[in-house]
Amino acid sequence: MTVIARYGDIDAVLKVHNETLALQIAHRSVRKFTGEPVSDEQLSALVAAAQSAATSSNLQPWSVIAVRDPERKARLATLANNQRFINEAPLFLVWVADLGRARRLAQRAGAALDGADYLETTIIGFVDTALAAQNAVVAAESLGLGTVFVGAIRNHPEEVAAELGLPPHAVATFGLAVGTPDPTENAGIKPRLPRDAVLHRERYDAQAADAHVPAYDERLAVYNNRYGLSGSWSERVLSRLAGPHSLSGRHRLREQLERLGLPSR
Repeated sequence: MTVIARYGDIDAVLKVHNETLALQIAHRSVRKFTGEPVSDEQLSALVAAAQSAATSSNLQPWSVIAVRDPERKARLATLANNQRFINEAPLFLVWVADLGRARRLAQRAGAALDGADYLETTIIGFVDTALAAQNAVVAAESLGLGTVFVGAIRNHPEEVAAELGLPPHAVATFGLAVGTPDPTENAGIKPRLPRDAVLHRERYDAQAADAHVPAYDERLAVYNNRYGLSGSWSERVLSRLAGPHSLSGRHRLREQLERLGLPSR
């Protein structure tokens, strides 16, 4: 049934099954939590899972900050578009693309690190951080916890850096609210694009892939209506990427990254 929910299609099937796949396919964002805390033992497990993710050239260019203090969470929530669930989650993890560690290593060794000034290195920092965080999400769900990513932490990167005491050459990439899901939350497994809209074989076929979008728009509209939302996927994409005004201040991210020590030339 979770595969059907994942695609919003009663004909969807998956002929390979195991516990890990079931956990991943049943993933949903959780924005309502009980008051139960996330223990230090659970936090350690999430970080161990995160550190087990792949990392380019073993650079390990990320760090994570565990925030439990209610006042700090409230300030971060304000910076992240006033999303109330950040305050309510017992644990808020801020994932940091951290090139400062390598910079400090070079400084201690008296070595050049000019390669860190280029876009490739910034991309590695963001990619590796995302890989680590997704590992942590799967680990959290295996422990009965729920999560939701918070991209709005990039709305005000310099203020977030000041709040968290980030060193130069480090930037908060996104947040992750973590806690025990409240069973009363009115939410479900949001359907994704049909498999054949994203899976290409040997060569990219835009016409064949895009032919699946109208059906998906209908399925997602049904899902959205069920939970009091409106609009289709296509409408959401066009609205979210309409222009600088739709990016919640993140159209200035390149210049902000440069001031934080990630020039990305």
